[in-house]
Parts: sequence; structure tokens; C-alpha cells
Amino acid sequence: MSALSIHPARNADLPAILRIQSRCYTAIVPESAQSMGAKLAASPATCFVAQRAGDVIAYLLALPWRFDHPPHLDAPDCVLPEEPDTLYLHDLAVDPAARGSGASQALVQAFFAALTESGIGRASLIAIQGSAPWWEGHGFRAALTTPTLDARLAGYGSDVRYMSRQSDTARSS
Repeated sequence: MSALSIHPARNADLPAILRIQSRCYTAIVPESAQSMGAKLAASPATCFVAQRAGDVIAYLLALPWRFDHPPHLDAPDCVLPEEPDTLYLHDLAVDPAARGSGASQALVQAFFAALTESGIGRASLIAIQGSAPWWEGHGFRAALTTPTLDARLAGYGSDVRYMSRQSDTARSS
């Protein structure tokens, strides 16, 4: 079996990202190429793909954002806030044929490295499709929400949980 490699996502990776997204998400309508491309363009230093034998088998998209106002699902554009207070992990997906490859763990480690490098003290994500226990295994915990935030989360399906964790550097200081 060939080695797994992680590298920053590029526009050329977008077709593979869209293919993997369509195979993985059943609780929501997959996001458009325009929306996913806008996220890649907005924060290339925090978006990654995992490759094996030259093929993209998984991806992770993250954005420096505002904790109390996560991005809209399938927004056609992506303008980063001036003062982000969280590195928002928007999406992690592994092609079903590549499950068990170690890609998810490698991508999460790349995300945590980007979190540390960013100097932002917190990470957040919206867990869907029963993934909250998996994220808890990576130190994320359910976050308190507001009615405004709950309205934003409603677009992510019925099994949704907003989660956060402090960065390792924030925990040690």
C-alpha cells in the first residue's frame, strides 16, 4: 500500500473534494462547487487533502471565523472576518473506500497544527450525522448555543451539535 500524504488543498483538488462530499453526506444537500471553492480560496493555509497513490481520498476545510456566527452552509462566497476567534472546522470527509486508511487522523493532526500556528485559541465545528462522539474523542465538547445560533444550525439536519475545544497552546498557558 502506498504512503499517505497530506498537503494544502488546491483548486485542482476541487473535483475530488466534491466527489467525496457527495459520497459522504446524506443528512444534508452537498455544498456547491462555488461554495467549496470559495472556502478553499479564502483560507488555503487551513484547508487540506489526503492523498494516496496520487488520488485525493479525504479532505478537511477549515476557516478562521467568529465563534458566535459560523458560516452559512453552501454560501456562494466566503469573506473571512477581520477578527476571528475560532478556527472553524467546516468539513472533514473521507471517501468511503478509504475508511480505515488513517486519513482522518492525519487531517485532524494537520488541522491542530494549523490551529497552533494561527495563534487562535479555540477550534469549533458543527457535528452532523452522529459524528459528535468521534469529535469528543479529539477533545471537542458541546458548546452552549443561543437562539440565533440554533437557527443557523437548523440547516445542518436534525442530528447536529455545535462543538468547541481550546487549542493545546491555550490549554497550557
